[in-house]
Amino acid sequence: MTTAAGPRLAIVGAGSLIGEALIELLRERRFAHAELHLLDDARDLGRRPAGEDETARIGDVAGFDFARADLVFFCGRAAVAERHAPAAAAHAWVIDGSSAFRGRDDVPLIVADVNGERLAGAAGFAPGARRGLVALPGSASVALVTVLAPLHALAGLERAEVATYQAVSGSGRAAMEGLAAETVDLLGGRTTKRHSFGKQIAFNVIPQVDALDADGVSLEERRLLAETRRVLGMPQLAINATAVRAPVFFGHSLVVHASFAHEVRPAAAAAALGQASGIELIEAGSPRLYPTPATEALLPDRIYVGRLRADPTRDRSLNFWIVADNVRKCAAHNAFSVAQILVNRSL
Repeated sequence: MTTAAGPRLAIVGAGSLIGEALIELLRERRFAHAELHLLDDARDLGRRPAGEDETARIGDVAGFDFARADLVFFCGRAAVAERHAPAAAAHAWVIDGSSAFRGRDDVPLIVADVNGERLAGAAGFAPGARRGLVALPGSASVALVTVLAPLHALAGLERAEVATYQAVSGSGRAAMEGLAAETVDLLGGRTTKRHSFGKQIAFNVIPQVDALDADGVSLEERRLLAETRRVLGMPQLAINATAVRAPVFFGHSLVVHASFAHEVRPAAAAAALGQASGIELIEAGSPRLYPTPATEALLPDRIYVGRLRADPTRDRSLNFWIVADNVRKCAAHNAFSVAQILVNRSL
């Protein structure tokens, strides 16, 4: 039961990049909680998450009694969530950042800045309150829908052509270490021997994120389509996506060409984006010119939009560029924001 100090929390995948970012957010925002349990599967047992003191060690999720928690974050691999999240949801609210439950119609798929109102019926943490699963979209989908939502409200979105340039941190810590190792080898004039993505990623781009199916479409491209449609509530929305892996540590970037049912001019679109939650628009005339992964993506808790302009080849269409920190803003901050919504329901 939640105490006056706040809900009892558990973070599964506490040693992952997203888990560590979430712990940092909880500390920065002084999120009131009665207890905090740091958990993972066997590969991370006993590890100390970055930024935590020596007493903070990761315990075994397999042996944890989820009756000891009111709110559980899953921040790691889908296999771990599939194995343990249903049991946790019998006792607690579960916020799952993996891909395990995103496709289930009975599990809400939430981007707090876009469709957080879907949790309006949640009963918070009062004794006997309903518990259950809440799924979070992938980071590229979060960035995309956060920007498309206010534009759809303005002019009626009909189609989006999207190319994502995704940071290696989207594949976890080992992928980041792989990029670093490849870079050191190549700068030292050595042939790099290890390839985290099957091909060299350092000083390269790879037009594939996750496995390709028989039609040549990647799982990430299919996820982007399905998740965007679900969050926006537009099951027939036309989205054509290409997902690319880029040699960047943090910060997904997206090129978007969007077409609308009604006339929309860049000035009106800029005004709509400027009033939307979680977005910062960088105007063409500003000293910054446009966002990049190495600059704005590392600033906290915003999705940045730049290069906003009319499409000269199509009516009622806009072109723009999106950059966001995939780990902190799109994953950890979204999970944190969903938790805030659930906690506020209990007040």
